[in-house]
Amino acid sequence: MNKSLIALALAGLSVVSLNAQAHKPYILASTTEVEPARDGSAWVTFDAAVAENLFTIDFSLKLDGLSITAPDGSALQPQNVNNGKLRSTFDLNLPKPGTYKVALVNAAVMGSYKDKEGNMKRFRATEETLSKEVPADATEVKISRQETRLETFVSTGKPDMNVFKPTGKGLEMVPVTNPTELHAGDKVTWRFLVDGKPAANQGVSLFQGGVKFRGTLGEIRQTTNDKGELTLTLPAAGQYMISSSWPEIKRVEGQPPQMAPRRVSYSAVVEILPE
Repeated sequence: MNKSLIALALAGLSVVSLNAQAHKPYILASTTEVEPARDGSAWVTFDAAVAENLFTIDFSLKLDGLSITAPDGSALQPQNVNNGKLRSTFDLNLPKPGTYKVALVNAAVMGSYKDKEGNMKRFRATEETLSKEVPADATEVKISRQETRLETFVSTGKPDMNVFKPTGKGLEMVPVTNPTELHAGDKVTWRFLVDGKPAANQGVSLFQGGVKFRGTLGEIRQTTNDKGELTLTLPAAGQYMISSSWPEIKRVEGQPPQMAPRRVSYSAVVEILPE
C-alpha cells in the first residue's frame, strides 16, 4: 500500500475500497450480545482500525463522523475515546434494552486536475472545500464522489429492529434478520438499498476474521435479487465483515482502476455464534 493511500485511510473511510485486496476499515465490538452487570449496567467496548487481514491492526481509524443510535432513536456519545497510533477505542453504555447501531459515515470528493503550468495535481476535499482545492483556471478536471458507511451492531436484553430505518442516502443494509442474533447454520436475509431503492443484482461479500492465521481470504459472495435481498446459510462461528460497493470496479490487469463519477460502499462487522 503506498503512502498516499495509507494517509487517506488514516483520515477516514473515504477512499478505502472494500474489495478483496484492499485494507479494510472496521469497527469491532467486544461482543454483540451484551450481558448486564450485577448492578444492571451494560457496557461494550470497540476497536476501530484498518487492516489488510481481518481483524488484525495495521492503522488507527479516525472516528470523525461516528454516530451511535439507541433503540428509541436517540443519539448517544462514545465514552473513554482514545485515538491511538495503531487503533482507536471507545466504550459505550447501553442504558436500555434493545439493539444499538454504531455507524461511521464519510463523504469526500477526490480527483485530479492540471494547473496553469500544466502540472498534474491530485486533491481530496469535501463538497464545501471543493472550490478551494481546485483552482478556477484548472483544466482536465476529474472528480469522483465517494460515500462510505461502516457499521456494527450490539444488543442488550431483547434485540429489536428499531435502528434499521434507512436514511435513503448511499448504500445501506436493512436486515430482515437482526444482525445481533446470528448463529452458525441459521438462514438469514439481508436487504440492500442504494439511495433508498432496492440494490438489485448487487454483489455482497462476507469475510471471516483470522485471515492471518487461515492463510486464505475465504470470501463468500452472493448477488441480491430484484428486491435487493439475499438469503444465505451462515457459516462457522466467528467475526465477519459484510462488504459491498456500487458500482463494481472492473479491473484491467496492468492498468489502474477506473475512477467512477460516484461510488458508494457499505460494510458492517457482525458476530456469528455457535449453533
